[in-house]
Amino acid sequence: MPTSITYLPYSDTGYFSKLVTDYLKNDPKLKEFYTYTFDKDGIAKAIQDRQKRPVDREMLVNTLRHQYRHLTVHENVEKNLQLLSLDNTYTICTAHQPNLLTGYLYFVYKILHAIKLAEEFKGLHPDKNFVPVYYMGSEDNDIEELGTFRFNKDKYVWDGDGQKGAVGRMHTKGLKNLLHELFKLFGPPGDNCDELIRILTEAYLKHATIADATQYIINELFGSFGLIILNPDVASFKQAILPIIKDDLLHQTAYSIVSQQMEKLSAHYDAQARPRPINLFYLAEQLRERIEQKGDKWRVLNSNIEWDKEAMLDELNLHPERFSPNVILRGLLQESILPDIAFIGGGAEVAYWLQLRSLFNHYGAFYPLICLRQSVLWIEPLQAKLREHLQLSIPSIFKQEASLIKEYITKNSTDQWQTNEETAAIEKIMNGLKQKASSLDPTLRASSEAVLTKIKHQLMVLEKKMLRAEKKKMQVQLLKISKLKTELFPNNSLQERIENFSGYFLQHGYSFFSTLKDAMHASEPGFLVIEHTK
Repeated sequence: MPTSITYLPYSDTGYFSKLVTDYLKNDPKLKEFYTYTFDKDGIAKAIQDRQKRPVDREMLVNTLRHQYRHLTVHENVEKNLQLLSLDNTYTICTAHQPNLLTGYLYFVYKILHAIKLAEEFKGLHPDKNFVPVYYMGSEDNDIEELGTFRFNKDKYVWDGDGQKGAVGRMHTKGLKNLLHELFKLFGPPGDNCDELIRILTEAYLKHATIADATQYIINELFGSFGLIILNPDVASFKQAILPIIKDDLLHQTAYSIVSQQMEKLSAHYDAQARPRPINLFYLAEQLRERIEQKGDKWRVLNSNIEWDKEAMLDELNLHPERFSPNVILRGLLQESILPDIAFIGGGAEVAYWLQLRSLFNHYGAFYPLICLRQSVLWIEPLQAKLREHLQLSIPSIFKQEASLIKEYITKNSTDQWQTNEETAAIEKIMNGLKQKASSLDPTLRASSEAVLTKIKHQLMVLEKKMLRAEKKKMQVQLLKISKLKTELFPNNSLQERIENFSGYFLQHGYSFFSTLKDAMHASEPGFLVIEHTK
């Protein structure tokens, strides 16, 4: 299928915060909040510095192999597992919670960006190896967010069947009815439909937990690219940051450091992640709750669990897997177990990572190169044909619908509905009258200004009426514009923040992923628009 590739500056789309766009253009206000620039020099420096902070590669590979014991290990996955044992191998990491059916399209884009970036880094440094890693946020407990996805504009919600605690640990047995209802809407029958049903059935009906099901899905979809999937919810990984966990419990160091950085950033931007005195949750069966210190006791909220200092440290040493870092400490765990040089995240993730550099420096941890994930607008052939028929440019379709319609009418109108020239002429006349009136009696100046204001207001009212009349003449075209905007920007949001990959997989199969990956320029930030034409 022929495709047209367009890249737009993120700042031109209107969908990204000032902090993100300033970060992409290396604004001096942000220089102290990150370590490496996203260019050849920054990448080389990150690799050089990462070499000084080794990780326990044997533990990493052994734990990963244990997590892959029930999965098909693709040839490229096996290759990358072997490469991770070597000191000249580095990882490109992205992280996301185990959303049901992967949740939103940007989950897929994150992973493909990591895969493509690893390839591009290999091209820059052929003497080194780069492995893409998906770090699963399996300990998140927001089932309202993670249990929701959309298909064909309909919203599907799984409430966890009353389960509580970490979503990754939740059992999948209650998903059978939801999946069967969903499968009825898949179609038309064919290879893509059969393959997607097979993957989802195997994932959710033959794996015990959401984490295991998600690992299966991601491995089936992206294992051929060599993607490594890591679930941090194990004791061996948590042991890598035991001193940091202990320090947070006893001294609340992160709270003061990150609060200071947040205050500095807040002088120019909105804060994204606010630290707490203790930035840890306690995990148990049907439980993931914050830990708080009250005097000489540490207690788990909404439970009867409580320790003194000695008992708490005993619990930490015996069961480190029960202590779950929140967003403030999660990155430290990631960078302590992976030989990472780059982290790929969305706009909100970039924002909160910029608050963490001082914390990483305090603990002597490696602070990676921070990369904004690839954003994509996918335009199908009928949508592309409609855009061409309306003679709308790719940049213009990102405008708000009202602005786009006004621009279209201005460009295509056969009648003159705007009153700019008339308003200017009337203002000139009225200013002359105002000067005459003022020269006769200075007190008349206010009256003449009031008259001018009233006339200008009436002209604006008239212009709006003329615009409405013009809209009626172009009603068919404007309805088409509205249709196109609704399809490409559902709920007036980016497509990638609303839709799920399943509809695209049913249409295109695995070529959906290969087309995306081939189109990505992972090391050159820009909003990617892929338009398909027949």
